[in-house]
Amino acid sequence: MQLADYLSEENTLVDVQASTKTDLLSNLCARAAVAASSDEKTVSCEILKREGLGSTGVGGGVAIPHARIPGLKSAFGVLARLQKPIDFEAIDGEPVDIVFLLLLPTATSGEHLNVLAAVARRLRNAEALQALRQAQDGAAFHSAMVA
Repeated sequence: MQLADYLSEENTLVDVQASTKTDLLSNLCARAAVAASSDEKTVSCEILKREGLGSTGVGGGVAIPHARIPGLKSAFGVLARLQKPIDFEAIDGEPVDIVFLLLLPTATSGEHLNVLAAVARRLRNAEALQALRQAQDGAAFHSAMVA
């Protein structure tokens, strides 16, 4: 399994502006819904419902909002680096500047859970995080994530 199978260069965004967690999630959900040919309202609703269970801010300036989306055939991701970190109610209380929004099909399979685990592993890697934060453009940002 390769992260590049679930994250295209077109869906890696640098210098994203957002003032709140809700604004950021709304914008990322809208983009993901269009790119994944899903219903925007459904994507937003499911992501916000999951976030309501507990923040997906995993610490170290990283958040991995994720949800199962009816009708989605395969996992799909959007990766964003924020221009300015925002409060995400992360487990360590630190603001977030790297966000990987992950949409998963409702039909669970080990592969789909492996995608979430692979994203989490990559974003816990100190060298990968440094490369993501130092990437000069979307192409370098994408490469740093899928390397």
